[in-house]
Amino acid sequence: MKKLLLATIISLNLSFACGQVNPFEFEKQTGYKGNNIPDLTYLEDSYSFLVLGDFGRVGNYYQQDVARELGHATIVLDAEFIVSVGDNFYPNGVASTTDYQWVSSFESIYNDASLYRDWYVALGNHDYRGNVQAQIDYSNVSRRWNMPARYYSKTFHVNNDEKMLLIVMDTNPYIESYHQASEKYIGVAEQDTAKQTQWLIEQLKTSDPQIKWKIVVGHHPLYSGGKRKDSEDTKLFEKKFADLFDKHQVDAYICGHEHDLQIIKPKERFTTQFLSGAASEVRETGNREGTIFATAEPGFMAFSVFGSKMLVQTVRAGETGATVLHKFELAK
Repeated sequence: MKKLLLATIISLNLSFACGQVNPFEFEKQTGYKGNNIPDLTYLEDSYSFLVLGDFGRVGNYYQQDVARELGHATIVLDAEFIVSVGDNFYPNGVASTTDYQWVSSFESIYNDASLYRDWYVALGNHDYRGNVQAQIDYSNVSRRWNMPARYYSKTFHVNNDEKMLLIVMDTNPYIESYHQASEKYIGVAEQDTAKQTQWLIEQLKTSDPQIKWKIVVGHHPLYSGGKRKDSEDTKLFEKKFADLFDKHQVDAYICGHEHDLQIIKPKERFTTQFLSGAASEVRETGNREGTIFATAEPGFMAFSVFGSKMLVQTVRAGETGATVLHKFELAK
């Protein structure tokens, strides 16, 4: 019996290695009980990660539906890691590393076995209403929560010869209106934006010839067709960073803040913005110049790097399953 079981496992491994089964089929054959997302395209030998944002609502709104399907997508794509674009805990962040929100809004919600891999987390404005340092310190408590500082970077090998640079910003100090409400956004006015900007530029000026993809993550959008389309905060943030990202050829700026799903690339811009802020609450959205896709549906985005292209799939999470609403290919 043991020999038969061993032979079966070896056969499955060989089949997977030869591309005869996709990651979901392989996991099902080894005992996985979750569901497939048939519309989600798996590209063999690709390097994938998932993005969600604005999620921490104690399982309310659409949070549990999105969490369930996020787990399924992680299996289907064999995703390497997960990115959160901020507003991790509503309405007022966390008080400490032992705040019960860690259990009620994170640990007990994202409990699919596939989601126990690295999460790279940004800070949102609601996180600044609580103890930001507690979210940083939780990196020493949780194996999967990664926030070593308010802003940081990480380099990933997407294949043997090429790398992807992921830069996680703290966008909150750049929002001027927050400085007028320092009692609400704790410590935001004390942050040194000149220092962070210089750090960001140095990261983007990398001389590593293997870095093929540059991705910046932040909470606030450069552009929006949603609630904050005409917001002065949005317009000022675009002025501060759109040209800088283009100059240093940032392939993708990934953000949230708006509770919807949008892809925007204005005319003449190099950087494409991917907004994924619909992991719990959802609001109406719309279009603006450069809008490629926009929807007010609960869900997340999946990114798959393969060669000179990046496939971005926008996933809707429903009560009984998931649907891919849009597929976008970003080419170098």
